[in-house]
Amino acid sequence: MSAIGRLKTRPEFLKVAATGAKWVTPGLVLQARRRPATPATGTAGDVGAEQVRVGFTVSRKVGNAIRRNRARRRLRAVVADVLPEHGRAGCDYVLIGRAGTLDRRYADLVADLRTALARIGTKGSRGRPRGAREAGGGEGNAR
Repeated sequence: MSAIGRLKTRPEFLKVAATGAKWVTPGLVLQARRRPATPATGTAGDVGAEQVRVGFTVSRKVGNAIRRNRARRRLRAVVADVLPEHGRAGCDYVLIGRAGTLDRRYADLVADLRTALARIGTKGSRGRPRGAREAGGGEGNAR
């Protein structure tokens, strides 16, 4: 597989969020999108169909700038270990850091990313359905 590229602009992140699959783990959230077979024409930023691209985001919910940068560094290290062998060519990935990204063991973060990549590979996966509960199923609120 060729080198891993980076998503850098807001529109690239928004495309992945709007059209891609999503999987949530305790240490991270993974969003993925398969790029169209033919890249857009006319711009210098066209990406080959075989390149894997990845972007990182960590919100202020995770903590101050020091904690957010540490979470981003941990995610970059996990991606460097996992994506070269498990990433799908022609896909864009966005990793979203969570509070658990900082406290989770590195081996568990690697396992989280591998699990998310495997689950996103299944058809129609969008993570846990909205409104679904951890246990107990989908009973409504009795009021």
